Amino acid sequence: MDKKAISIAVVLIGAALVAFGFNMFLIPHELLSGGVSGIAMVIGYLTNMDISILYFVLNLPLIIWGLVIIGRRFIVLSLASVIATTWFMQLIPVRGLVQEPILGAVFGGVLVGIGAGITIRAGGSTGGFDIVGFILTRKRDFPLGQMLFALNGGVIFMLGYFKNNWDLALFSMLSIYIAGKVIDTIHIRHIKVTAFIVTKQREALLEKLLVIPRGVTVIRTEGAYTNQEQSLLMTVTTRYELVGLQKIIKETDPKAFVNVVETVGVLGEFRRQ
Repeated sequence: MDKKAISIAVVLIGAALVAFGFNMFLIPHELLSGGVSGIAMVIGYLTNMDISILYFVLNLPLIIWGLVIIGRRFIVLSLASVIATTWFMQLIPVRGLVQEPILGAVFGGVLVGIGAGITIRAGGSTGGFDIVGFILTRKRDFPLGQMLFALNGGVIFMLGYFKNNWDLALFSMLSIYIAGKVIDTIHIRHIKVTAFIVTKQREALLEKLLVIPRGVTVIRTEGAYTNQEQSLLMTVTTRYELVGLQKIIKETDPKAFVNVVETVGVLGEFRRQ
């Protein structure tokens, strides 16, 4: 299947999960998902306006901003996600599957987090503060889900203030926190790893590794047991790209010794996604 078709299919699945989480777990208990969707929910709870339409209208300015800052592919997928979520919210009835608000918060947060996470991993977003968080994390190594949690604080206080029900506000905070943790589990581009590769196929590996493109440092080494000269290649990449890196190494030099360690931070030039 074509890569673009796969991305669109993932975005549609993500939109369905988000809409299901909204209509079956959050909205029946008047809970929030945070961000622009949370603002739409607050307005909808107070005015009885259609939350799905509010969700679409409030997302449009941020989508236009993202088009200017981020690029066309990201915004096309994000727009598709927002339209699909709006459509699914029209199709799925608002009916609570659970009686307890805390269960609605937990399972609604999980579904929204999964939907948003796979959409972001496919190269788009579910709109709203996802776009704001994505812009802010492009040049800084903040965990995206926790960034969204911080941006959503004001929306939670809106619910508590206007509804005068701080239980709902705290349940909403729980839901948003869970969604953020799920997003961080799925969206792992901000997590850096360092690979140390001991190989005798230096030139062949360098030719393929530099195409990724990631910087590679070459260190001449010698085996303590064999006394044979080898090369140690050191490269910093993301956990998202690690599977592709391992595949390159396995195909080029199956006998290479590879040690992968998680990197706390990176200073200097590093291409972020």
